[in-house]
Amino acid sequence: MPLHRSWVESANAPDSPFPLNNLPYGVFDDGYGARCCVAIGDFVLDLGSAAGRSMFPDAGFNKDALNDFMNAGPGIWRRTRNALTGLLAEGSQATATLADMLIPRDRVRMRMPFRVAEYTDFYAGRNHAFNVGTMFRGPENALPPNWLSIPIGYNGRASSVVVSGTAVTRPWGQLKGPDDDLPRFAPSARFDLELEMGAIVGQPSHGMISVAQADEMIFGYVLLNDWSARDIQAWEYQPLGPFQAKATATTISPWVVPRAALEPFRTSTPARERPLLPYLQEPGPMLYNIDLEVGLAPKGKAETVISRTNMNQLYYSSAQQLAHHATSGCPMRVGDLLGTGTISGEAKDARGSLLELSWGGKEPLTLDTGETRTFLEDGDTLTLRGMARGDGYTIGFGDCAGTVRPAVELPDWARE
Repeated sequence: MPLHRSWVESANAPDSPFPLNNLPYGVFDDGYGARCCVAIGDFVLDLGSAAGRSMFPDAGFNKDALNDFMNAGPGIWRRTRNALTGLLAEGSQATATLADMLIPRDRVRMRMPFRVAEYTDFYAGRNHAFNVGTMFRGPENALPPNWLSIPIGYNGRASSVVVSGTAVTRPWGQLKGPDDDLPRFAPSARFDLELEMGAIVGQPSHGMISVAQADEMIFGYVLLNDWSARDIQAWEYQPLGPFQAKATATTISPWVVPRAALEPFRTSTPARERPLLPYLQEPGPMLYNIDLEVGLAPKGKAETVISRTNMNQLYYSSAQQLAHHATSGCPMRVGDLLGTGTISGEAKDARGSLLELSWGGKEPLTLDTGETRTFLEDGDTLTLRGMARGDGYTIGFGDCAGTVRPAVELPDWARE
């Protein structure tokens, strides 16, 4: 699919992340309250104002979250996208009408784009699962016995999902080294990132759903960094899995790229090493060809890109994850967020976490500044980026960034 040209000239640049082909949704605040918008070139379009002039149905665009719009359903999603595409296309008769509703992106603050109903994090990247399993169990037993049959996941904390730009405080927790008799309470020394994508559920489920139905229920996608305290996790995770190690923060990008914008980039999941049960089998390509990268910048210093990979490295698609999630009768709700799990490629520089990049801390990573990292240090800024590249255009998500702040001072009642 070629570039769809817009009368907003900055949207036509090949490297613009927000061409007319994209039209991602978000929530902005320009000092007059938070409300819904789409990104086009270097601007945001105030959807509440446009809907107020009857340019398309008003689906709650003056609200501070996209949930009402998502709840309106796929028919409204399509009508709104088609209307916006026509209004913003080159040669549109609406140029003069819409011009005063465009606000430069550098003059607004982006907010959380939707209210997160629930958050579930999966473990769907085979390379990541194999790498982590190899570190702890050896290559012969790297993958858990169920991994090739089921999308493994855990229920996380919706309350700690934050938008890009929010600082993340290093967590305290119980730590126990292999030579320690008892655990101690201390700040995490092995704080890490996880490069993921997040799928946003735009329609509720009522009972079991097929993979095809699950795909239709997904409103769009964001970049996602599931911050992880590896040393806290190592002590707590047996027998019930991650808990406090994953509860500190999950950062998402501010723009929700609608599924419709990603249609030209669909690609298939890899060949199955073990046949999947019928309810998990896909009717067609369910992954996307999206280039991903992670940048790490020490405080006051230049960034080093420490990883480059692609969403096509996942073993299970978000649609499969959603279909599996609903099998137990678990109700899925508008605003549910599904993390894919860490996306790692086969090459060392394509690994999506420092746990893998430094191989558990045994192989420090050297930055362009000359410094080394095994895990994150205070003041480090992590930035995730994602780009789907079309014929003369780019589909972007906006940065997914966060800076690590020092752990809070321990209160007196918690000291020994």
